Amino acid sequence: MAVDLSSVMTGAVNEPPRIVLQGVQGIGKSTLAAAAPSPIFIQTEDGLGMLEVPHFPLAETYQDVIDAMSSLATQDHDYQTLVVDSLDWLEPLIHRHVCAQNNWATIDEAGYGKGYTAAGEIWSEFIDALNYIRATKKMTVILTAHVQIKRHDNPATDPYDRYTIKLHKNAGNKMVEYADCVLFANYRISTTQTEGGFNQKKTRAIGSGERILFTEERPSHIAKNRFNMPPELPLDWETLASHIPYLSAPTPTKTKLKEIA
Repeated sequence: MAVDLSSVMTGAVNEPPRIVLQGVQGIGKSTLAAAAPSPIFIQTEDGLGMLEVPHFPLAETYQDVIDAMSSLATQDHDYQTLVVDSLDWLEPLIHRHVCAQNNWATIDEAGYGKGYTAAGEIWSEFIDALNYIRATKKMTVILTAHVQIKRHDNPATDPYDRYTIKLHKNAGNKMVEYADCVLFANYRISTTQTEGGFNQKKTRAIGSGERILFTEERPSHIAKNRFNMPPELPLDWETLASHIPYLSAPTPTKTKLKEIA
């Protein structure tokens, strides 16, 4: 294909968003994703609980995940949002897939990080499949993930602990690069100091139970967004969607959550 100045394009491209929704355990990641327009879940963990939403059978292998994605890509349907719940439970399926391909007992058997390099190729295949579904079926993509606390070596400061996606570093970096939004869900916490014995101050954490979506990176966590969101949002789908052009104008049909009594 010839490329010259006549092929230059202007204007924003309004495509379905790609969202990585990471957060502490029990914060409501699956519930938030289930409030997205016409969702369907690919489950790698049994985490839907009382939520009544369309979902594939629990994936036991990486091939189960690919088969589910293939059916969404090739069959007619009215689903508007693909939710993979969750990335950190998908990772061991990918590792087992790589080990089976290479006759390794564990992902570390190859040595020198070769196992994780091979796993990276499968993660790239997974991303390609997500992009195909997004492009051909115009589906929003939401990928949930748990978090872990890891030491962060910042060349500008002393090392410190922060929340990161609960994935191997290579896989985590790949998913952060892929997403339009990497959102961190946590409870709002503040601290207060009280008097202790011997003129010592004691620091206590205080929380009201308020659930927050953090949209920008801070020393405490990884986050980003490409939609000029405020640094913090309530953990609420309607509020989140109002800051994402594809979801806010025009407003897609939204499903209603049901819970088993």
